[in-house]
Amino acid sequence: MPESAAVRPGGTARGRGGPRQVRDQVGDQVRISPREQDVPTALEVLRRLGTGPRGLTEPEAEQRLAAVGPNTAPAAGTASWAGLFLRGVRDPFTAVLLCLALVSAAVASWGTACVILALVAVSCLLRATGEHRSDRSATALRDMVSGTATVVRRAAPGEPPRERELPVGELVPGDVIRLAPGDLVPADVRLLRAHGLTVHQAALTGESAPVAKDAADPPRRVRARGPAEVRGGVPGGAFGRPQLCFQGSGVATGSATAVVLETGPRTRFSAAHDPGGDAAGTAAGRPASAFDRSVRGVSWILIRFMLLTPPLVLMANAALRGRGLETLPFAVAVAVGLTPEMLPVIVTTCLARGALALARTHRVIVRRLPALHDLGAMDVLCVDKTGTLTQDRPVVAEALDAAGRPDPEVLHWAAANAWWTLQLADLPAPDALDEAILDAAQATARDATAPVPGGAHDGVDAVPFDPARRLSTAVLRTPGRLGTHTLVVKGAVENVLDRCALDPAEHARLLALATDRAEAGHRVLAVALAERPARARPYTPADEHGLALRGLVLLRDALAPTAGPALTVLGERGVTVKVLTGDHPGTAVRACLDLGVDVDPGQVMTADDVDRLDDAQLASAAVRTAVFARCAPEHKARITAALRSAGHTVGFLGDGVNDLPALRAADVGIAPRGAVAAVREGADAVLAEKDLTAVGHAVAAGRDAGGNIATYLRVTLSSNLGNVIAMLAAGLLLPFLPMLPAQVLAQNLCFDVAQLAFAHDRPHPAVLRRPTVLRPRELLRLIGGFGAINAVADLATFGVLFLASRGSGGLDDASVFHSGWFTENLLTQALVMVLLRVGRRTARRGTPGAVGLAALGLSAVGLLLPVSPLGSLLGLTALPVTYYALLVVVLALYATALRAASRRWERGHRDRREAARV
Repeated sequence: MPESAAVRPGGTARGRGGPRQVRDQVGDQVRISPREQDVPTALEVLRRLGTGPRGLTEPEAEQRLAAVGPNTAPAAGTASWAGLFLRGVRDPFTAVLLCLALVSAAVASWGTACVILALVAVSCLLRATGEHRSDRSATALRDMVSGTATVVRRAAPGEPPRERELPVGELVPGDVIRLAPGDLVPADVRLLRAHGLTVHQAALTGESAPVAKDAADPPRRVRARGPAEVRGGVPGGAFGRPQLCFQGSGVATGSATAVVLETGPRTRFSAAHDPGGDAAGTAAGRPASAFDRSVRGVSWILIRFMLLTPPLVLMANAALRGRGLETLPFAVAVAVGLTPEMLPVIVTTCLARGALALARTHRVIVRRLPALHDLGAMDVLCVDKTGTLTQDRPVVAEALDAAGRPDPEVLHWAAANAWWTLQLADLPAPDALDEAILDAAQATARDATAPVPGGAHDGVDAVPFDPARRLSTAVLRTPGRLGTHTLVVKGAVENVLDRCALDPAEHARLLALATDRAEAGHRVLAVALAERPARARPYTPADEHGLALRGLVLLRDALAPTAGPALTVLGERGVTVKVLTGDHPGTAVRACLDLGVDVDPGQVMTADDVDRLDDAQLASAAVRTAVFARCAPEHKARITAALRSAGHTVGFLGDGVNDLPALRAADVGIAPRGAVAAVREGADAVLAEKDLTAVGHAVAAGRDAGGNIATYLRVTLSSNLGNVIAMLAAGLLLPFLPMLPAQVLAQNLCFDVAQLAFAHDRPHPAVLRRPTVLRPRELLRLIGGFGAINAVADLATFGVLFLASRGSGGLDDASVFHSGWFTENLLTQALVMVLLRVGRRTARRGTPGAVGLAALGLSAVGLLLPVSPLGSLLGLTALPVTYYALLVVVLALYATALRAASRRWERGHRDRREAARV
């Protein structure tokens, strides 16, 4: 499929119908807008394009190429490292830190300002480097393929037309091209002549079966009824028009002559690069993802606390202690203490490490780091059927006789038809259905009673498949039966039955039998025989009459070998998989059932059902529905948006142009390496193969990273909130500041450095069983409860200090109070780090792990810093031994209360999650 950089169309017009004017005129006809649904006749198209069946002249083609540009896809831009760095500066968390840095600088607290700015720089550096590396990896995945097309052109107006091969990029509107089996359709074209033409357009519509095309002019006015009108008046919209073929499709059978309508960025295939184009089907700008929404919510919580804390500190000290602006540095330090300064660094490090591990271990490229969090938060995954649950080929399920009983002989006759049609009709290769029949017959040939396809007969003649009659005929001569030829006819059930000698009741019975099998998810072909006197002249479709039905061949899509186990794993991890396909609902349901996924009739919807619902009704119905069939691109996007509006975090896995609108509407878009360029470049994650197993690995990596981020937020915000509450209370009770600004900053730095260990933690396996979502309101309730426990522990420390230092200054000694509270704060923060981890996983071989080591180091700093020379520089001093003994009691009670509150919260969180699932 041709993909390369592109030039936007533009330039001059030639005569009264120049290329650009012609393109604009025909564009509405090609795209089949809701207002104008007529398909122009072949003669009208040729006139508007200023061309004819003999093709353009070389000078005309050169002029048009200069005017409209090459027939190539739009160029995909990659953000520069500097651009990614600036994007990180605009992050809401970074904005909070920059505001604090500005306030610190305004009050001449240069140390605080410098530390905050350093954290911002490190965070943006890590994020930009990780995303830039991901972009380069995704770019390396692009496999650009060039191609040629057979074009009819003339050297000059009076010269005869000649066919020659040209690079696809040199095609222009008005060129006349030839199509043959195996060719890729190089542009959007209107058929002029066609013989037995069928095309694969799964990349555009998602339907795996070849689609019949015909050059015949439609009725003068084709009007649609009901909801289908907005889709172009026929099933599948413009893609369902038999007169039109589109770039991105491939010729399965037959041949055709066509005129090029659209090239370059104006083809439907390439328009997917433009978010505002028809193929995109979405509004300009991608909706905020789950990570963006979570970050925004948490950021506003922090901003409110940040704005509220300094005024409270200033007003309380001014009203009760008579202190004025001299407490402003302390107020700013308190605000800094409340803010999780390391959050951007933790988030970026967790996501970057997870993305790097995915790329190395499972060959999954995360192109946008926040998308890894969204993968972990995902609870609904929407997939196309073809190529994801099933392979891109059918297999024979069963062969039945006319009574509906299994009969292997029916498969033998179907294989003979496929074999000799391929040999005698001069076809380059069997189509997918014939290939499946031949494979099945070859497999049964190992049995001595089953002949090799075509081996028991001699082929005499063949009438190849024709989309108009929808069947093919092979004429065979059986050795030992001179003077008789056997016609083996295979094709669509209705068309074969119409040519059989049947009474109406038998005709209806057989048609009902085939319909039941089709509703059960099978593709059904009928096989019929007829005896004719041998003759030398060729056979024609007129000989296909008076047939005797031999039986039916049932085919189904071949299942992807890893789809079943992958669906089981995703289900265990709380991810509901929904199928959005352009195929028949029975085919999609059959694939699900074959994979062990039970689908009730009430869990299936078609595109017509979707059209009858408004957005609110669709949001409710989409949650209950497992299979959406006959979906056009706009349906997939609308369903995805409806699931998001219902409160789900939605992922979408697709590889065709028809999947791009839904890919953009999802929280996280996933594409395989073999996807079309537009989809691959618009995806948040790129898989080496289209395999649900890789999605399962990506979900696990996202939940590991998201679990560590959630743990960091829970630990740091609850601890910081408790400290702030205690500082406000201490500021009102004490005749001096409860802690010097330098001490607050040193304490924050120690805690921040220790919390870097969360980026290297290994969460408990329980984290993988549920989505990891940062819900601001739930987080606020959690930190409020744990923060209150922490504040009580801090206030209890005041009593311990009073008892331990009574007679030696007590609470009137500022250095003793500062030292005691500094030590207690770091020890309680170390306890919080260990006790509030997700699942509290025990490290292997008895080692404490990264978080355990960090907590031990933080405890050592809290105990040793006050008695060290550095402690005296910070205004800290040694503490009485009695204080440490009483502090052990406070910490034991604090740990008990914290463990009890943590268990209660986890139990309530689990109950709320189960209630929401019900």
